[in-house]
Amino acid sequence: MTEIARRICPFCEAACGLEIEHEGRNVIRIRGDENDVFSKGFLCPKAVALKDLHEDPDRLRTPLIKRNGHFEEASWDEAYAEIERRLLPIIERDGPHAVATLLGNPVAHKMSLMLYFPRLAKALGTRNMFSASSVDQVPKMLSSGLMFGGWLTVAVPDIERSQFLLIIGANPMVSNGSMWTVPDFRGKAKALRARGGKIVVVDPRRTETAEAADQHLFIRPGADVFFLLGLIHTLFDENLVQLGRLQEHTAGVEDVQLAVREFAPEAVAARCGIAAQEIRSLARTIAGTRHAAVYGRIGTCTQEYGTLASWLIDVINVLTGHLDEEGGMMFPKAAAFAANTRGKPGAGKGIVSGRYQARVSGAPEVAGELPVTCLAEEIDTPGKEQVKALIAIAGNPVLSTPNGARLAAALDKLEFMLSMDIYLNETSRHADVILPGVSPLEDDHYDVSFTQLSHHNHARYSPPMLERAEGQPDEWQSMLRLIAILKGRGADADIEALDDELLQQDLERLAGPFAPAVMAALKPQRGVQRLLDLGLRGGPYGDQFGRNPGGSRCPPCAPRPPASTSVQWNRASPKSCAQPAARSNWRRPC
Repeated sequence: MTEIARRICPFCEAACGLEIEHEGRNVIRIRGDENDVFSKGFLCPKAVALKDLHEDPDRLRTPLIKRNGHFEEASWDEAYAEIERRLLPIIERDGPHAVATLLGNPVAHKMSLMLYFPRLAKALGTRNMFSASSVDQVPKMLSSGLMFGGWLTVAVPDIERSQFLLIIGANPMVSNGSMWTVPDFRGKAKALRARGGKIVVVDPRRTETAEAADQHLFIRPGADVFFLLGLIHTLFDENLVQLGRLQEHTAGVEDVQLAVREFAPEAVAARCGIAAQEIRSLARTIAGTRHAAVYGRIGTCTQEYGTLASWLIDVINVLTGHLDEEGGMMFPKAAAFAANTRGKPGAGKGIVSGRYQARVSGAPEVAGELPVTCLAEEIDTPGKEQVKALIAIAGNPVLSTPNGARLAAALDKLEFMLSMDIYLNETSRHADVILPGVSPLEDDHYDVSFTQLSHHNHARYSPPMLERAEGQPDEWQSMLRLIAILKGRGADADIEALDDELLQQDLERLAGPFAPAVMAALKPQRGVQRLLDLGLRGGPYGDQFGRNPGGSRCPPCAPRPPASTSVQWNRASPKSCAQPAARSNWRRPC
């Protein structure tokens, strides 16, 4: 019998809604879901690869243990026992900093990993944490954190109301946004131009976005900072600064004016390869267009002055009055898990970096991580707190980070390596134990990260579409097994009791005296669905556990709402998360 399931694509930041036709476990066709409240039917070629990934015979489905240099299939109990046997002695002998963690990009697309890794990291207590973020986005996170107070308080273009969009070092025609979740950028860009708007691209390469833009300015690689300084100099020099209502929220404008004094367009033109008159004309257009936005991405981050360039982009948006304005750069307000929606408004704690340094290079910590380019030297340089073990989760840094050959050689020197991955790849082949994850079609999905970077506020959830193999645990359950091992409770610990304990600790911190009542309200849910219900109900659109009747909550954990509400239900949903096999897809536009 043919069925239709609706899913959220887990392959990139665009997070498109999909309509998947299947017969049993056989996927017949994948299309864009025209009724999806966010992507409205758009999908890119990546989405159809869900079928290939799900059916791929090379995808790992059973744990592997390396014995005598060769991988052998093992049971889950055997794999957990091997982790306990090999990992704990290293920690007991050399301390927690002798163990490093590494997260790859797929972690951001997996609700289990996003919500449970912080608990694993806390149980481990290591300073040696690395991720793919340091390859391409940390400069933007750092500048946003210092300027706006949160690592993911990132302003994104309000493209559907903009009249002018300057894109620097980004190719959203292909990516559909990076640190900006915007499916069908091509269609939105076409609509912008149809209403008389204009797009200008600054990039050393003629990208797909540059080809479709109204104007493409070639720039010398690494010179973005000089180009941006020239724009800001022009704003001051030609009296184009107009803070508007941002005046009362802005400090240091005079300092910025003084800092850019020596960077007139005529002084930086040769360095960046863009004529002075072009820089001045562009500054006038940004300042003179009512709804305009300046957006920069990976090209502005992966260079010597990445953090400065990221900051200067936001400075331009502030000085021209386009920050937090319709058609300019606006801040998403995610339905759940966003640090910038918690607590009393205007009372954020800000961010702190450089709390510790890498042992070998001295590189500072940022957002709780060290640069992934430091990992190899932390492994192969002897000394106190030398990395002796690695927990790698959904990452392939041997292939995706600089000097992969050195990292591969360093991984062979580890005393123990655990990989959580669905493939035997250039990195996981160095592991001693591999724990495979589930197929995306067998997993829950909610975008923990990308709702915080979305051009529209929304909340969408997809339960598992297909039953998984008997005995295959959720990834959050594997995380709990690892936490139990690290806490000295053994691989066979009662992880349901541990899950309750960890949640209780979180609630005591978040809800204080109301923790018992909130805990009771979340029953009988388990795992990620319980955390999602907590996140949605406590978020800015949530029911606040009864204080805001009609507010959001995790759909599989709640009764079906009346037809008059704005929540869209595409298939019947269970009244309780005790029925995880139910096929439903929930979307709420906020």
